[in-house]
Amino acid sequence: SPDEGWQVYTSAQAPDGKCLCTAVIPVQGTCSRDLRSHQLRQLMEKVQNISQSMEVLDLRTYRDLQYVRNTETLMKGLDSRLKVAAESQKSLNAKSFQELKDKMTELLPLLPVLDQYKSDTRLIVHLKEEVRNLSGNLLAIQEEMGAYDYEELQQRVLMLEARLHACMQKLGCGKLTGVSNPITIRASGSRFGSWMTDTMTPSADSRVWYMDGYYKGRRVLEFRTMNDFVTGQNFVQHLLPHPWAGTGHVVFNGSLYYNKYQSNIAVKYHFRSRSVLVQRSLAGAGYNNTFPYSWGGFSDIDFMVDENGLWAVYTTNQNAGNIVVSRLDPQTLEVLRSWDTGYPKRSAGESFMICGTLYVTNSHLAGAKIYFAYYTNTSSYEYTDIPFHNQYSHISMLDYNPRERVLYTWNNGHQVIYNVTLFHVIKTSGEL
Repeated sequence: SPDEGWQVYTSAQAPDGKCLCTAVIPVQGTCSRDLRSHQLRQLMEKVQNISQSMEVLDLRTYRDLQYVRNTETLMKGLDSRLKVAAESQKSLNAKSFQELKDKMTELLPLLPVLDQYKSDTRLIVHLKEEVRNLSGNLLAIQEEMGAYDYEELQQRVLMLEARLHACMQKLGCGKLTGVSNPITIRASGSRFGSWMTDTMTPSADSRVWYMDGYYKGRRVLEFRTMNDFVTGQNFVQHLLPHPWAGTGHVVFNGSLYYNKYQSNIAVKYHFRSRSVLVQRSLAGAGYNNTFPYSWGGFSDIDFMVDENGLWAVYTTNQNAGNIVVSRLDPQTLEVLRSWDTGYPKRSAGESFMICGTLYVTNSHLAGAKIYFAYYTNTSSYEYTDIPFHNQYSHISMLDYNPRERVLYTWNNGHQVIYNVTLFHVIKTSGEL
Protein backbone atom coordinates (compact mmCIF):
# COMPACT_ATOMS: atom_id res chain seq x y z
CA SER A 1 0.00 0.00 0.00
CA PRO A 2 1.42 3.45 -0.87
CA ASP A 3 0.14 4.72 2.48
CA GLU A 4 2.35 2.33 4.39
CA GLY A 5 6.12 2.25 4.67
CA TRP A 6 9.14 0.38 5.94
CA GLN A 7 9.66 0.92 9.65
CA VAL A 8 13.34 1.22 10.49
CA TYR A 9 14.95 1.45 13.93
CA THR A 10 18.55 2.66 14.11
CA SER A 11 20.81 2.72 17.12
CA ALA A 12 24.56 3.07 17.70
CA GLN A 13 24.66 0.29 20.28
CA ALA A 14 27.03 -2.20 18.66
CA PRO A 15 30.22 -2.89 20.67
CA ASP A 16 32.36 -1.65 17.80
CA GLY A 17 30.37 1.60 17.61
CA LYS A 18 28.64 0.76 14.33
CA CYS A 19 25.02 1.67 13.77
CA LEU A 20 22.50 -1.12 14.16
CA CYS A 21 19.51 -1.10 11.82
CA THR A 22 16.30 -3.11 12.21
CA ALA A 23 13.71 -2.99 9.41
CA VAL A 24 10.06 -4.01 9.78
CA ILE A 25 8.25 -4.58 6.48
CA PRO A 26 4.59 -3.51 6.45
CA VAL A 27 2.04 -6.30 6.01
CA GLN A 28 0.48 -4.50 3.05
CA GLY A 29 3.86 -4.13 1.41
CA THR A 30 4.64 -7.83 1.04
CA CYS A 31 6.27 -9.03 -2.13
CA SER A 32 4.02 -9.60 -5.13
CA ARG A 33 5.66 -12.98 -5.64
CA ASP A 34 4.43 -14.34 -2.32
CA LEU A 35 1.55 -16.11 -4.12
CA ARG A 36 4.03 -17.79 -6.45
CA SER A 37 6.14 -18.79 -3.44
CA HIS A 38 3.09 -20.29 -1.77
CA GLN A 39 2.24 -22.23 -4.92
CA LEU A 40 5.80 -23.49 -5.18
CA ARG A 41 5.64 -24.75 -1.59
CA GLN A 42 2.38 -26.54 -2.37
CA LEU A 43 3.92 -28.08 -5.50
CA MET A 44 6.90 -29.27 -3.52
CA GLU A 45 4.57 -30.93 -1.02
CA LYS A 46 2.67 -32.58 -3.88
CA VAL A 47 5.89 -33.85 -5.43
CA GLN A 48 6.94 -35.27 -2.09
CA ASN A 49 3.57 -36.99 -1.60
CA ILE A 50 3.63 -38.38 -5.15
CA SER A 51 7.16 -39.65 -4.67
CA GLN A 52 6.20 -41.43 -1.47
CA SER A 53 3.12 -42.95 -3.15
CA MET A 54 5.22 -44.12 -6.08
CA GLU A 55 7.70 -45.79 -3.75
CA VAL A 56 4.93 -47.63 -1.92
CA LEU A 57 3.29 -48.58 -5.20
CA ASP A 58 6.56 -49.80 -6.64
CA LEU A 59 7.29 -51.96 -3.60
CA ARG A 60 3.80 -53.38 -3.52
CA THR A 61 3.73 -54.05 -7.26
CA TYR A 62 7.06 -55.83 -7.15
CA ARG A 63 5.94 -58.02 -4.26
CA ASP A 64 2.58 -58.88 -5.88
CA LEU A 65 4.17 -59.55 -9.24
CA GLN A 66 6.52 -62.07 -7.63
CA TYR A 67 3.53 -63.80 -6.04
CA VAL A 68 1.66 -63.94 -9.37
CA ARG A 69 4.71 -65.44 -11.06
CA ASN A 70 5.03 -68.03 -8.36
CA THR A 71 1.40 -69.08 -8.86
CA GLU A 72 1.69 -69.16 -12.65
CA THR A 73 2.57 -72.92 -12.74
CA LEU A 74 -0.24 -73.69 -10.31
CA MET A 75 -2.72 -71.78 -12.48
CA LYS A 76 -1.61 -73.64 -15.64
CA GLY A 77 -1.97 -77.02 -13.94
CA LEU A 78 -5.38 -76.07 -12.64
CA ASP A 79 -6.41 -74.93 -16.11
CA SER A 80 -5.41 -78.33 -17.57
CA ARG A 81 -7.36 -80.26 -14.95
CA LEU A 82 -10.45 -78.11 -15.50
CA LYS A 83 -10.27 -78.78 -19.24
CA VAL A 84 -10.04 -82.55 -18.64
CA ALA A 85 -12.92 -82.43 -16.19
CA ALA A 86 -15.00 -80.46 -18.63
CA GLU A 87 -14.34 -82.94 -21.47
CA SER A 88 -15.01 -86.08 -19.45
CA GLN A 89 -16.99 -85.71 -16.29
CA LYS A 90 -16.78 -89.51 -15.81
CA SER A 91 -13.07 -89.22 -15.04
CA LEU A 92 -13.81 -86.72 -12.21
CA ASN A 93 -13.92 -89.11 -9.26
CA ALA A 94 -13.89 -88.16 -5.61
CA LYS A 95 -10.12 -88.18 -5.42
CA SER A 96 -9.70 -86.05 -8.51
CA PHE A 97 -12.35 -83.61 -7.30
CA GLN A 98 -10.61 -83.22 -3.96
CA GLU A 99 -7.28 -82.57 -5.72
CA LEU A 100 -8.97 -79.95 -7.88
CA LYS A 101 -10.52 -78.40 -4.81
CA ASP A 102 -7.14 -78.28 -3.07
CA LYS A 103 -5.60 -76.53 -6.08
CA MET A 104 -8.37 -73.96 -6.00
CA THR A 105 -7.74 -73.40 -2.28
CA GLU A 106 -4.11 -72.69 -3.03
CA LEU A 107 -5.20 -69.99 -5.45
CA LEU A 108 -7.52 -68.20 -2.98
CA PRO A 109 -4.71 -65.88 -1.65
CA LEU A 110 -4.46 -64.53 -5.17
CA LEU A 111 -7.85 -62.83 -4.83
CA PRO A 112 -6.77 -60.07 -2.39
CA VAL A 113 -3.68 -59.55 -4.53
CA LEU A 114 -5.92 -58.91 -7.54
CA ASP A 115 -8.11 -56.62 -5.43
CA GLN A 116 -4.99 -54.66 -4.47
CA TYR A 117 -4.17 -54.37 -8.16
CA LYS A 118 -7.59 -52.80 -8.70
CA SER A 119 -6.88 -50.32 -5.85
CA ASP A 120 -3.46 -49.56 -7.27
CA THR A 121 -5.03 -48.91 -10.64
CA ARG A 122 -7.21 -46.20 -9.09
CA LEU A 123 -4.13 -44.77 -7.36
CA ILE A 124 -2.27 -44.70 -10.67
CA VAL A 125 -5.14 -42.80 -12.28
CA HIS A 126 -5.08 -40.31 -9.40
CA LEU A 127 -1.32 -39.93 -9.64
CA LYS A 128 -1.54 -39.34 -13.38
CA GLU A 129 -4.03 -36.53 -12.73
CA GLU A 130 -1.79 -35.03 -10.02
CA VAL A 131 1.23 -35.13 -12.33
CA ARG A 132 -0.81 -33.49 -15.10
CA ASN A 133 -1.85 -30.66 -12.72
CA LEU A 134 1.68 -30.38 -11.41
CA SER A 135 3.07 -30.01 -14.92
CA GLY A 136 0.56 -27.27 -15.69
CA ASN A 137 1.38 -25.29 -12.55
CA LEU A 138 5.09 -25.63 -13.12
CA LEU A 139 4.67 -24.45 -16.69
CA ALA A 140 2.75 -21.36 -15.55
CA ILE A 141 5.39 -20.50 -12.95
CA GLN A 142 8.16 -21.14 -15.44
CA GLU A 143 6.53 -18.75 -17.90
CA GLU A 144 6.30 -16.02 -15.25
CA MET A 145 9.74 -16.50 -13.76
CA GLY A 146 11.26 -17.11 -17.15
CA ALA A 147 10.58 -13.47 -17.97
CA TYR A 148 13.73 -12.65 -16.01
CA ASP A 149 16.94 -14.28 -17.07
CA TYR A 150 19.96 -14.38 -14.80
CA GLU A 151 21.57 -11.22 -16.14
CA GLU A 152 18.38 -9.24 -15.76
CA LEU A 153 17.85 -10.55 -12.25
CA GLN A 154 21.41 -9.56 -11.41
CA GLN A 155 20.78 -6.05 -12.70
CA ARG A 156 17.59 -5.83 -10.66
CA VAL A 157 19.50 -6.88 -7.53
CA LEU A 158 22.15 -4.23 -8.17
CA MET A 159 19.45 -1.61 -8.70
CA LEU A 160 17.73 -2.60 -5.46
CA GLU A 161 21.05 -2.41 -3.62
CA ALA A 162 21.61 1.08 -4.99
CA ARG A 163 18.12 2.13 -3.91
CA LEU A 164 18.70 0.64 -0.47
CA HIS A 165 21.97 2.56 -0.17
CA ALA A 166 20.21 5.77 -1.18
CA CYS A 167 17.49 4.98 1.31
CA MET A 168 20.02 4.49 4.12
CA GLN A 169 21.39 7.94 3.39
CA LYS A 170 17.99 9.31 4.35
CA LEU A 171 17.98 7.66 7.76
CA GLY A 172 19.63 10.60 9.48
CA CYS A 173 16.38 11.61 11.15
CA GLY A 174 13.79 9.70 13.10
CA LYS A 175 11.62 9.66 16.19
CA LEU A 176 13.20 8.80 19.53
CA THR A 177 11.90 5.47 20.84
CA GLY A 178 14.54 4.39 23.32
CA VAL A 179 17.60 5.33 25.35
CA SER A 180 20.25 2.80 26.33
CA ASN A 181 21.66 2.21 29.76
CA PRO A 182 24.25 4.82 30.78
CA ILE A 183 27.91 4.35 29.88
CA THR A 184 30.20 6.12 32.33
CA ILE A 185 33.24 7.59 30.57
CA ARG A 186 34.91 9.35 33.47
CA ALA A 187 34.31 10.67 36.99
CA SER A 188 35.86 14.12 37.41
CA GLY A 189 35.13 17.73 38.32
CA SER A 190 32.43 19.18 40.51
CA ARG A 191 28.79 18.23 40.74
CA PHE A 192 27.85 20.45 37.79
CA GLY A 193 29.50 20.91 34.42
CA SER A 194 29.45 20.30 30.70
CA TRP A 195 31.44 18.17 28.25
CA MET A 196 31.02 17.49 24.55
CA THR A 197 32.51 16.67 21.15
CA ASP A 198 31.97 18.66 17.97
CA THR A 199 28.55 17.97 16.46
CA MET A 200 29.58 18.61 12.86
CA THR A 201 33.25 17.90 12.15
CA PRO A 202 34.35 14.64 10.45
CA SER A 203 34.62 11.55 12.59
CA ALA A 204 38.42 11.74 12.38
CA ASP A 205 38.21 14.77 14.67
CA SER A 206 37.63 13.20 18.07
CA ARG A 207 38.48 16.16 20.31
CA VAL A 208 36.64 16.48 23.62
CA TRP A 209 35.85 19.76 25.40
CA TYR A 210 35.40 19.98 29.15
CA MET A 211 33.90 22.86 31.16
CA ASP A 212 33.68 22.35 34.92
CA GLY A 213 31.14 24.35 36.93
CA TYR A 214 27.93 26.18 36.02
CA TYR A 215 28.70 29.91 36.36
CA LYS A 216 31.50 32.49 36.13
CA GLY A 217 33.81 29.89 34.54
CA ARG A 218 36.19 30.78 31.71
CA ARG A 219 38.48 27.77 31.49
CA VAL A 220 37.79 25.26 28.69
CA LEU A 221 39.96 22.15 28.34
CA GLU A 222 40.39 20.64 24.89
CA PHE A 223 41.48 16.98 24.84
CA ARG A 224 42.92 15.47 21.67
CA THR A 225 40.91 12.23 21.81
CA MET A 226 38.34 10.49 23.97
CA ASN A 227 41.07 8.24 25.36
CA ASP A 228 43.06 11.31 26.37
CA PHE A 229 39.95 12.65 28.09
CA VAL A 230 39.50 9.39 30.01
CA THR A 231 43.11 9.49 31.22
CA GLY A 232 43.16 13.27 31.69
CA GLN A 233 46.18 13.74 29.38
CA ASN A 234 47.08 15.64 26.20
CA PHE A 235 44.92 18.71 26.52
CA VAL A 236 45.19 22.41 25.82
CA GLN A 237 43.45 25.20 27.69
CA HIS A 238 41.25 27.95 26.28
CA LEU A 239 40.53 31.00 28.44
CA LEU A 240 37.25 32.56 27.31
CA PRO A 241 37.12 36.37 27.17
CA HIS A 242 33.65 36.27 28.78
CA PRO A 243 32.59 33.92 31.62
CA TRP A 244 29.76 31.48 31.01
CA ALA A 245 26.43 30.89 32.74
CA GLY A 246 24.77 27.46 33.09
CA THR A 247 25.84 24.26 31.36
CA GLY A 248 23.98 24.53 28.06
CA HIS A 249 27.04 24.95 25.88
CA VAL A 250 27.61 23.25 22.54
CA VAL A 251 30.51 22.90 20.09
CA PHE A 252 29.44 23.23 16.47
CA ASN A 253 31.84 23.28 13.50
CA GLY A 254 34.87 24.32 15.53
CA SER A 255 33.15 27.00 17.62
CA LEU A 256 31.75 27.08 21.15
CA TYR A 257 28.28 28.56 21.63
CA TYR A 258 27.48 29.61 25.19
CA ASN A 259 25.50 32.03 27.34
CA LYS A 260 27.47 35.02 28.63
CA TYR A 261 27.27 35.30 32.44
CA GLN A 262 24.61 37.69 33.85
CA SER A 263 23.09 38.35 30.43
CA ASN A 264 20.93 36.83 27.73
CA ILE A 265 23.75 37.23 25.21
CA ALA A 266 24.76 34.28 23.04
CA VAL A 267 28.50 34.07 22.33
CA LYS A 268 30.27 32.27 19.49
CA TYR A 269 33.89 31.52 20.38
CA HIS A 270 36.20 30.09 17.69
CA PHE A 271 38.74 27.64 19.10
CA ARG A 272 41.33 27.82 16.32
CA SER A 273 41.58 31.62 16.33
CA ARG A 274 40.88 31.80 20.09
CA SER A 275 38.52 34.70 19.54
CA VAL A 276 34.84 35.66 19.77
CA LEU A 277 33.42 35.77 16.26
CA VAL A 278 29.99 37.11 17.15
CA GLN A 279 27.71 37.76 20.12
CA ARG A 280 24.03 38.62 20.09
CA SER A 281 21.27 39.14 22.64
CA LEU A 282 18.31 36.75 22.63
CA ALA A 283 15.50 39.29 22.88
CA GLY A 284 13.38 38.81 25.99
CA ALA A 285 15.17 35.65 27.12
CA GLY A 286 15.34 35.24 30.88
CA TYR A 287 18.72 34.88 32.55
CA ASN A 288 20.43 34.79 35.95
CA ASN A 289 18.17 31.99 37.28
CA THR A 290 14.97 33.68 36.13
CA PHE A 291 13.81 30.66 34.11
CA PRO A 292 16.24 27.79 34.76
CA TYR A 293 15.63 24.05 34.60
CA SER A 294 14.42 22.39 37.79
CA TRP A 295 17.96 22.01 39.10
CA GLY A 296 18.74 25.76 38.84
CA GLY A 297 22.38 26.51 38.09
CA PHE A 298 21.81 29.56 35.84
CA SER A 299 20.49 27.13 33.19
CA ASP A 300 18.21 29.76 31.65
CA ILE A 301 19.60 29.43 28.10
CA ASP A 302 20.48 26.06 26.60
CA PHE A 303 22.20 25.77 23.20
CA MET A 304 21.74 22.59 21.15
CA VAL A 305 22.63 21.12 17.77
CA ASP A 306 20.77 18.40 15.89
CA GLU A 307 20.51 17.22 12.29
CA ASN A 308 18.78 20.51 11.38
CA GLY A 309 21.33 22.91 12.85
CA LEU A 310 21.76 25.22 15.84
CA TRP A 311 19.02 25.83 18.42
CA ALA A 312 18.51 27.80 21.63
CA VAL A 313 16.06 26.74 24.34
CA TYR A 314 14.99 29.37 26.87
CA THR A 315 11.87 31.25 27.97
CA THR A 316 10.54 34.77 28.30
CA ASN A 317 8.05 36.68 30.40
CA GLN A 318 5.83 36.95 27.33
CA ASN A 319 5.71 33.14 27.16
CA ALA A 320 4.80 32.92 30.87
CA GLY A 321 7.83 30.78 31.68
CA ASN A 322 7.07 28.15 29.04
CA ILE A 323 9.92 26.72 26.99
CA VAL A 324 10.70 28.58 23.77
CA VAL A 325 12.63 26.82 21.00
CA SER A 326 14.47 29.09 18.56
CA ARG A 327 16.33 28.12 15.43
CA LEU A 328 19.53 30.19 15.13
CA ASP A 329 21.77 31.15 12.25
CA PRO A 330 25.15 29.69 13.33
CA GLN A 331 27.01 32.50 11.57
CA THR A 332 25.13 35.53 12.92
CA LEU A 333 23.23 34.04 15.91
CA GLU A 334 20.10 35.66 14.49
CA VAL A 335 16.83 33.98 15.48
CA LEU A 336 15.33 32.46 12.33
CA ARG A 337 12.11 31.17 13.88
CA SER A 338 10.71 30.46 17.34
CA TRP A 339 8.13 28.05 18.80
CA ASP A 340 6.28 28.25 22.11
CA THR A 341 6.06 24.68 23.40
CA GLY A 342 3.66 25.41 26.26
CA TYR A 343 5.80 23.35 28.66
CA PRO A 344 6.93 25.17 31.87
CA LYS A 345 10.72 25.30 31.90
CA ARG A 346 11.03 25.14 35.68
CA SER A 347 9.25 21.75 35.56
CA ALA A 348 11.80 20.34 33.13
CA GLY A 349 14.86 18.48 34.34
CA GLU A 350 16.76 18.92 31.07
CA SER A 351 16.03 18.88 27.34
CA PHE A 352 17.68 18.09 24.00
CA MET A 353 16.90 18.29 20.28
CA ILE A 354 16.80 15.37 17.81
CA CYS A 355 15.67 15.90 14.21
CA GLY A 356 13.82 19.11 14.96
CA THR A 357 12.02 17.63 17.97
CA LEU A 358 12.57 18.89 21.51
CA TYR A 359 12.58 16.11 24.12
CA VAL A 360 12.12 17.10 27.76
CA THR A 361 12.80 15.09 30.92
CA ASN A 362 10.44 15.51 33.84
CA SER A 363 13.20 15.64 36.45
CA HIS A 364 16.95 15.96 36.95
CA LEU A 365 16.87 13.45 39.82
CA ALA A 366 16.52 9.68 40.08
CA GLY A 367 13.39 8.30 38.41
CA ALA A 368 13.56 10.80 35.56
CA LYS A 369 12.09 9.88 32.18
CA ILE A 370 11.67 11.58 28.83
CA TYR A 371 8.20 12.92 29.37
CA PHE A 372 7.42 15.47 26.64
CA ALA A 373 8.17 15.93 22.92
CA TYR A 374 7.57 19.05 20.84
CA TYR A 375 7.69 18.71 17.03
CA THR A 376 8.79 21.93 15.34
CA ASN A 377 7.90 20.62 11.88
CA THR A 378 4.20 20.41 12.83
CA SER A 379 4.15 22.82 15.82
CA SER A 380 2.56 20.05 17.89
CA TYR A 381 3.45 18.11 21.02
CA GLU A 382 2.78 14.86 22.81
CA TYR A 383 3.51 13.37 26.20
CA THR A 384 5.93 10.45 26.09
CA ASP A 385 7.08 7.76 28.48
CA ILE A 386 10.64 6.82 27.51
CA PRO A 387 12.65 5.28 30.38
CA PHE A 388 15.84 7.12 31.22
CA HIS A 389 18.20 5.65 33.80
CA ASN A 390 19.62 8.47 35.93
CA GLN A 391 22.44 6.46 37.47
CA TYR A 392 24.05 9.14 39.65
CA SER A 393 20.82 10.94 40.56
CA HIS A 394 21.63 14.52 39.51
CA ILE A 395 21.80 15.55 35.85
CA SER A 396 23.00 19.09 35.15
CA MET A 397 23.70 18.77 31.42
CA LEU A 398 22.07 16.66 28.71
CA ASP A 399 22.85 17.16 25.01
CA TYR A 400 22.47 15.20 21.77
CA ASN A 401 25.28 14.77 19.27
CA PRO A 402 23.83 14.01 15.81
CA ARG A 403 27.20 12.99 14.39
CA GLU A 404 27.61 10.20 16.92
CA ARG A 405 23.91 9.67 17.70
CA VAL A 406 24.51 9.69 21.45
CA LEU A 407 23.46 11.79 24.44
CA TYR A 408 26.21 13.49 26.44
CA THR A 409 25.43 13.91 30.14
CA TRP A 410 27.05 15.44 33.20
CA ASN A 411 25.64 13.47 36.10
CA ASN A 412 26.76 14.40 39.61
CA GLY A 413 30.46 14.67 38.70
CA HIS A 414 30.34 11.82 36.16
CA GLN A 415 30.66 12.18 32.43
CA VAL A 416 28.16 9.75 30.90
CA ILE A 417 26.85 8.92 27.43
CA TYR A 418 23.67 7.19 26.26
CA ASN A 419 23.00 5.58 22.90
CA VAL A 420 19.62 6.38 21.36
CA THR A 421 17.28 4.38 19.13
CA LEU A 422 15.44 6.29 16.43
CA PHE A 423 12.35 5.14 14.52
CA HIS A 424 12.03 5.85 10.79
CA VAL A 425 9.19 5.32 8.32
CA ILE A 426 10.24 5.15 4.67
CA LYS A 427 7.29 5.70 2.35
CA THR A 428 6.93 3.02 -0.31
CA SER A 429 5.19 5.26 -2.82
CA GLY A 430 7.49 6.57 -5.54
CA GLU A 431 11.24 6.28 -5.53
CA LEU A 432 13.05 5.81 -2.22
